[in-house]
Amino acid sequence: MIKLLHFADAHIDMANYGQHDAASGLPQRVMDFLKSLDFIVETAINEKVDLVIFAGDTYRDRSPAPTFQREWGKRIMRLSRAKIPTLLLTGNHDVSPSQYRAHAIQEFDTLSPDYIHVASSLKLLSPKDLDGVPVQVVAIPWITRSGILASLADDSSSEETPQETIEKALNAWINQTLADLDPNLPTILTAHASIAGAKYGSEQTVKIGRDVVLPLGLVANPAFDYVALGHIHRYQDLNPGAHPPVVYPGSIERVDLGEINEDKGFIIADIEKGQTRYRWQNLPIRQFRDFWVELDDLLGVNEKIFAALPQPEELADAITRLTLVYPKDLETMIDETRINDYFSRAFSFQLNKKPISEARTRLGDNFEASSMTPAELLDLYWKRQHVEDPAERERLQKLAAELIIQSQTR
Repeated sequence: MIKLLHFADAHIDMANYGQHDAASGLPQRVMDFLKSLDFIVETAINEKVDLVIFAGDTYRDRSPAPTFQREWGKRIMRLSRAKIPTLLLTGNHDVSPSQYRAHAIQEFDTLSPDYIHVASSLKLLSPKDLDGVPVQVVAIPWITRSGILASLADDSSSEETPQETIEKALNAWINQTLADLDPNLPTILTAHASIAGAKYGSEQTVKIGRDVVLPLGLVANPAFDYVALGHIHRYQDLNPGAHPPVVYPGSIERVDLGEINEDKGFIIADIEKGQTRYRWQNLPIRQFRDFWVELDDLLGVNEKIFAALPQPEELADAITRLTLVYPKDLETMIDETRINDYFSRAFSFQLNKKPISEARTRLGDNFEASSMTPAELLDLYWKRQHVEDPAERERLQKLAAELIIQSQTR
């Protein structure tokens, strides 16, 4: 049995909230990501794992600043000094933006530190490639049509779509690789890719490059004992209760408010030939809070806003956003100074104001008054006034219809 630590999507150069730390000079938000990375490295060392697999996307920027490369290097070299074999896979945020430039983690290939290995092309790694760990790893870094056809024989037809070409070529390579496996050793497939059926998160807002979506059947092959994925930021097992587990561990921190409901973590797996047990380890990350308040009358505008919020101390050190939806004529009644002061203990605060027209206030976004009959407008009005009893609405409608008829016959 081998013990594996699997994580992905570090994006350690995300600096979209907060200020710079005076002591280190680093963006405070970057320090959040590094804190998660430190937790992962400490866990690998303390639990004496046999192998670490990072399934791609070290940074957000394909040309990261040297400062961020230094901070990533510090953590990876801790694993090297602890003599923990570590495999780094290139993701879509790591690949070079041009053909002849180095990719974002190329320095580990160049300097070849002990126990650190990089997979930037399709490859099968045996125990001798992984410092004697008794496992074989099939590595699929981020792939493009041009990249896969450059590394594999191109027998595609002109009628094939790029997706069909990649799927056909990759399937042929995997089948050939499976034939080369040692049947007595456990096998891990690691890939930075989109797999059909996966649930996306906010990675869609920060992604670089066009996704090639691989069919689940291509990776959920029982010849593999664990499938270590990266690219999608939400933790999920695409083959639950079956062998092999096909796991996205998720990103190591929330990249933005779009991931507010997602916990973050990594995987610890015990892998044997034909049997794998794993657990998802939660990471202690910064709190995100998002609030939405709709205002609809002139009375108690600010009181309604603050009634919808928790106490200020509950917002301390959190990344926060408040969205206000209101008729335009309430604009001057909103006390922005008081609101900003209320959120002063938050790590960051964004006030998002959404003034709307009178017609939309009364009818909603999907209704046009000009296209509705008087009876339809009245029925909508009763619903908006919370007249829930259908019989009562019908009575009011009949009364209104009689009044309309009377007015038209005068």
